[in-house]
Amino acid sequence: MRRKLAAGNWKMNGTGAALSELQTLEQSHPAPTVDILICPPATLIHRAAQTVGDSIAIGGQDCHAERSGAHTGDISAEMLKDAGATHVILGHSERREDHGEQDEDVRAKARAAMDAGLVAIICVGESLEQREAANTLDIIGGQLSGSVPDQSTGENLVIAYEPIWAIGTGKVPTLDEIGEVHDFIRARLERRFGEGVGRSVRLLYGGSVKPANAAEIFGVSNVDGALVGGASLKAGDFSGIISALEQA
Repeated sequence: MRRKLAAGNWKMNGTGAALSELQTLEQSHPAPTVDILICPPATLIHRAAQTVGDSIAIGGQDCHAERSGAHTGDISAEMLKDAGATHVILGHSERREDHGEQDEDVRAKARAAMDAGLVAIICVGESLEQREAANTLDIIGGQLSGSVPDQSTGENLVIAYEPIWAIGTGKVPTLDEIGEVHDFIRARLERRFGEGVGRSVRLLYGGSVKPANAAEIFGVSNVDGALVGGASLKAGDFSGIISALEQA
């Protein structure tokens, strides 16, 4: 059985004062029946890891493909691991769009993350134009082929489907649309890695997930949890999503 995962991506939000939200979240879920992950900005990773116990994992939002070197401003997977991270988000649409990251860049970063002992959460998703042109599955298939390393297993890989047009917009695909993509991803993973690995990789949905719509999303086939943006910044909001996942 795949253990469900509620992951929060704080993006470029939060200073030291925000760590109190982690304490509140931990008090609300002292013995969770799902995995809980918070990915704060890099400046907070070490302090966040020191703040929480075993009930909440801490992750990064990106890493460099190289272990070290002349890469001013970048952070290696080993550095994230050393700071207390156990996971790292890679290939988020904001990285792909704002920083021009290509599938091969994401693949190299994921390989570095896995080599460092981190779980790589690789994001895939289509734009509104691609969705309207009925190209969604072709886009997702290409991103999976190009971004996911050959060394992937159910222990070191998580896939997050985040339709770009739904991130932070309040728009959410229909349940059938979410199910179609998640079933497609599952089938692609099984075909590439075999049923054992393919069925063990957790698939998350991301894009305007809130306490109000979480339960119905978590009832969709092959949705093993969520990658949550804005709603993860406040413990009260994220707690509702976690509770919905625990009841799914």
